[in-house]
Amino acid sequence: MPASSIVYRAYDADAMHGYQSDPLIVRRMVNELLLAVTHQPDAARAWRSLVSPNDKVGIKISAAGGEIFTTHRDVVNALVDGLVAAGQSRPSIIVWDRSLGGIKKAGYTGNEGYQLRSIPPRDGYDPKATISAPFLGNLIWGDLDYIGGKGEMPLLSDQVNTSSVSHLAKIVANEVTKIINVPVLSNSERNGIAGCLYNVTIPNIDNWRRFGIPPDYGAASIPEIYSDPHIGPKVVLNVMDGLLAEYAGGPLSQPNYAVQFDTLYASKDPVAVDAVAGRQIESWRKEQKFPSIIRTGAHVAVAAQMGLGNASPSRIEIRNVGR
Repeated sequence: MPASSIVYRAYDADAMHGYQSDPLIVRRMVNELLLAVTHQPDAARAWRSLVSPNDKVGIKISAAGGEIFTTHRDVVNALVDGLVAAGQSRPSIIVWDRSLGGIKKAGYTGNEGYQLRSIPPRDGYDPKATISAPFLGNLIWGDLDYIGGKGEMPLLSDQVNTSSVSHLAKIVANEVTKIINVPVLSNSERNGIAGCLYNVTIPNIDNWRRFGIPPDYGAASIPEIYSDPHIGPKVVLNVMDGLLAEYAGGPLSQPNYAVQFDTLYASKDPVAVDAVAGRQIESWRKEQKFPSIIRTGAHVAVAAQMGLGNASPSRIEIRNVGR
């Protein structure tokens, strides 16, 4: 565990106008964060300190929030343009989430020049890249080991259609060598916070529903999944999109619980970003008399105990960049 962690914060009150982000302001914010995290003088050298020309780079976004709460296209475009300036091939960069059902409403056109990818049900998972945990899950259509057709009753009994095994998406298991992790600032009804740790674990596996139920709520499992060599060791940068934030009902879109926050966070420590974001979500929830997410979001504290980063406020410094 690092002795301390730095979470960089970029804020600009003009970054959002209604539900629309300002691409020039967002680009500046992203670049300021990148330079701060890497301690480099320009974006090209900053990216070269994180990825090499031979790396296959993936950007893991959050698209569960549809039109309003998907990772903003302007944030992704700023990251991609920086990677291209550092020598990456735009068509080789993969931007993905489990499902991209609402991505067009969020402004993505499909003509950005990079790959916009979802994880195909069943076929999108690697049968050899598995994660076991002492929690049985009920398999459904789309899980690799599910027996039966789409919309059909299982061919085997309910007892047989359970498993303690999850499979990793082929994208993380076989395709990308470096990951830029770009979640939104949102709670998770199942896992407390849909932050950095959550964003590259739960949406990248099948049989995932078992990690969002009591008594554990994924507290032990999410850090273990993150530690898998196919995931955590590949993550070189975490950028949390808090231009719009959500403190209840997430990660699905719940505009009634939205906050225009005009903020981006960045760090190499995913635990620290989640801890900072989690405390902010707790503050909003307390104001609105919602229950605490401490229990359901316990995976953040467990990740710190496992040495994946820092969660204690005494070990996290928040530094403002830009204006």
